[in-house]
Amino acid sequence: MTTATEVSTKLAAPVPRGGIAQSVRDSLVVARRNLIRMMRIPEVVVFGLVQPIMFVVLFSYVFGGAIGVPGSSGPADSEVYREFLMAGIFAQTVTFATAGAGAGIADDMHKGLIDRFRSLPMSRGAVLTGRTLADLAQSALTLVVLALVALLIGWRAHNGVVDMLAGFGLLLLLGYAFSWIGALIGLTVRTPEAATSGGLIWLFPLTFVSIAFVPSSSMPTVLQHIAEWNPFSATVQATRELFGNLPAGYPVPDAWPMQHPVLASAIWSVLIIMFFRTLAVRKYRSATA
Repeated sequence: MTTATEVSTKLAAPVPRGGIAQSVRDSLVVARRNLIRMMRIPEVVVFGLVQPIMFVVLFSYVFGGAIGVPGSSGPADSEVYREFLMAGIFAQTVTFATAGAGAGIADDMHKGLIDRFRSLPMSRGAVLTGRTLADLAQSALTLVVLALVALLIGWRAHNGVVDMLAGFGLLLLLGYAFSWIGALIGLTVRTPEAATSGGLIWLFPLTFVSIAFVPSSSMPTVLQHIAEWNPFSATVQATRELFGNLPAGYPVPDAWPMQHPVLASAIWSVLIIMFFRTLAVRKYRSATA
């Protein structure tokens, strides 16, 4: 005979449903919830587009005439620099979405929504996977708009549609990988404000100590090595090659990630996803609001 204690225990601790198919369905449900939420707050998406567009305009027209790219026709060929720049702006845009991912999860934690999700019989990783998939969809939309702006200022992909799509695929993979870092930060801190600060404070040195905006040859020796082994740099270099945005005489650094950037970019992104997803899901299981 089932006792009242046994019944209350079953109600208080629902068993998560298992299986890969169920986990995928749960993740898509959570992703749909987050996408609907984004559509109901369109200013979040709009403001997310303003910053990368500002970077494009500022770097192209304010700094473009002063920064030279090795292998270009002149010491500061602005048209060459615009094409050189865009891969860095694309990569910076998808990685800066990390702060938004962390803030969103921290907000859900603060409001007790995560605890409500944990009380449901659903896959333990579905809440975070759904959130990161929604962020991936937002990053894809942002890249489309940013690419249109880039076309207006003279950027072109010269190696065909397949290579162009491969380049954008690597960018989205990097953004998805970094969203898991944001998820871990959002579960670790106590407020959305702290998650936003924590999501940006390490991104600035990561993106600027890279080859996103200037060649590594212009840096001190120590920073050159850091920039060339930076996972962010690998994706930037890969997209430049796939887009055909490197000048004909551009000297590629000898570091392995710079010599094999497509493979290095994919490896870095997969390793980041595996490592930080594991930590984030573990943190999710034990976190309290």
